[in-house]
Amino acid sequence: IANQLINMENASSVKEFILLGLSENQAVQKICFVMFLFFYMVIVAGNLLIVITVISSQCLNSPMYFFLCYLSFVDICYSSVTAPKMIANFLVENKTISFVGCIAQLFGVHFFGCTEIFILTVMAYDRYVAICRPLHYTTLMTRRVCGWMVIGSWVGGFVHSTVQTLLTTQLPFCGPNKIDHYFCDVHPLLQLACTNTYAMGIIVVANSGMITLSCFFILVMSYVVILVSLKSQTSKGWHKALSTCGSHITVVILFFGPCTFIYIHPSGNLSADKSVAVFYTVITPMLNPLIYALRNKEVKSAMRKLWSRKVGSE
Repeated sequence: IANQLINMENASSVKEFILLGLSENQAVQKICFVMFLFFYMVIVAGNLLIVITVISSQCLNSPMYFFLCYLSFVDICYSSVTAPKMIANFLVENKTISFVGCIAQLFGVHFFGCTEIFILTVMAYDRYVAICRPLHYTTLMTRRVCGWMVIGSWVGGFVHSTVQTLLTTQLPFCGPNKIDHYFCDVHPLLQLACTNTYAMGIIVVANSGMITLSCFFILVMSYVVILVSLKSQTSKGWHKALSTCGSHITVVILFFGPCTFIYIHPSGNLSADKSVAVFYTVITPMLNPLIYALRNKEVKSAMRKLWSRKVGSE
């Protein structure tokens, strides 16, 4: 990839891009700076708290929390690819990003984004086994199996982002170099390429869109099966199962809804796209800790014990 980037940068007359961001209004940019800086601090602090809580607590040793720990770590990485640059650009006049920096950001967005999609899918499978096959849960969801699922998620994200990056680096960029977005993504770059990108657009939809759609279909089917299997349960069992899955379903809707909208259609209205992209790059990573912590008694209890231990040691 590094050699490909150097060759492509030499072949293109464009050496850097200008990110137009969410707004070009100075007053709006100042408001956005404060707002998104706060959002990013919540993302890092909230998700880091979940990672530390799960690692430190002996009672949170089930596969669900094992996956939640990795989801929180991916959320920190995912938002860190786009948010710091976006926040810094709210304060500066020169909103440029180098060619290599742009491609690196593209790789990071798709790597961590796709990894998150796979981890959410794995978490849905975990809930399916826990509710529909409780007697086989401990034998099916061993720590070894969970570890391989997480590794598979990382590998899947890497393969996907490598394909997207290599496809994009094949495009020649001769100008203009203004990206109507707050980070480098495939669709905005397709519109700047000085060649016919129709075929490339179809490949992008097939790669990103089909991964998102297929995983979303698996998620929906798993929850349909769970709901059907709960018919024979008592109202108490039904409520317990739904409370277990409720937080996961909320996150899935918040993440997959905007992702599907962005990547299932060819390059279109970028102004609408960048507004929708805020949901899966900033809002969802920020809400994940709140959703999982506030809806989960075990996580809240573990956090209180961790805090008590910290205060007691001082």
